Amino acid sequence: MLHRTQWVSDAIARIDADFNRSADTHLIKLDLPGLRDVDLYLKDESTHPTGSLKHRLARSLFLFGLCNGWITPGTPIIEASSGSTAVSEAYFAKLLGLRFIAVMPRTTSAQKIAKIEFYGGECHLVENGSEIYAESQRLARELGGHYMDQFTYAERATDWRGNNNIAESIFEQLRREPHPIPRWIVVSAGTGGTSSTIGRYIRYGGHLARGCELCVADPENSVFYDAFASGRSDIVGQCGSRIEGIGRPRVEPSFSPTVIERMVRVPDAASFAALRYLERHLGRRCGGSTGTNLIATLSLASEMQSAREGGSVVTLLCDGGDRYTDTYFNPAWLANQGLELTKWEKALDDFDQSGVFEPDLMTCMHPDGHSERKVD
Repeated sequence: MLHRTQWVSDAIARIDADFNRSADTHLIKLDLPGLRDVDLYLKDESTHPTGSLKHRLARSLFLFGLCNGWITPGTPIIEASSGSTAVSEAYFAKLLGLRFIAVMPRTTSAQKIAKIEFYGGECHLVENGSEIYAESQRLARELGGHYMDQFTYAERATDWRGNNNIAESIFEQLRREPHPIPRWIVVSAGTGGTSSTIGRYIRYGGHLARGCELCVADPENSVFYDAFASGRSDIVGQCGSRIEGIGRPRVEPSFSPTVIERMVRVPDAASFAALRYLERHLGRRCGGSTGTNLIATLSLASEMQSAREGGSVVTLLCDGGDRYTDTYFNPAWLANQGLELTKWEKALDDFDQSGVFEPDLMTCMHPDGHSERKVD
């Protein structure tokens, strides 16, 4: 018993030491010619040791599992993931000397699989993304392991009141900016943990009363938007999202619609066009969820400018584009998916000239519950 207690204490100390060696991620001010009265910022989560926003979640999940007594010496760690969380969890499992198995859809990018294996993790691939939950539970039972279950525990493993979470970091980094209380913070949802943390922190800090609101961007084939619109949590979709890491075919337990002020449904073609637009303005490639975030962000910034409302909008740069060279940045893959980016690329180019972003096919759900479809 003493050995086990000491091991847990040492494991927490190793994770804390790793955190102490890390610097906070940068808040990039993105100067776009179409934005005149609105300051746009990207919270660059790609600079974490494992290259994505999920590094924060993985650290929290390991600490949560250790402090709950679920992770002990030699416990195999199993996770259901579309890739990025598994990369980050493989990193922490290696830090603690634990076996790690990622249960993922077979469509997960080869670059993510290689990263998981780089950190000593194993990849258990399934044909259908909906199978990852049950298969993870099965493996955990058979191996006597711990199923991390990010989709259930993401919203409770992180201290939403502060303790250097992503929300506290954003507000601290904005403190000396012209508009330190952002009008909007824009995120997308995979587990729902990040949106839950930010939405709660906005309320806890009194920022909602100061005009700061949370918008969640949702990709195609995700049921989160429909759950927000209908108030139902039992909706099930037919297939998973093309945008790895966000959008789900079921309403995950960590998704908290009551802390969200607005949702925007973003077509996948728009997300991929935004990646090319962002590469021109930022000088590097980003992952698909960043493109989804950017489309919703530009739509809100355009709305603010049309209303002659100044302020700031913050969104997340979730991970880098090097993980998606075979997919999102591959013309053959896009063609095989039946995706045509031309009209979205034109809308983004027009935005640089006019400051107005009004593409069609985007649906917004407003706080009062009514939806609006934007039309050319």
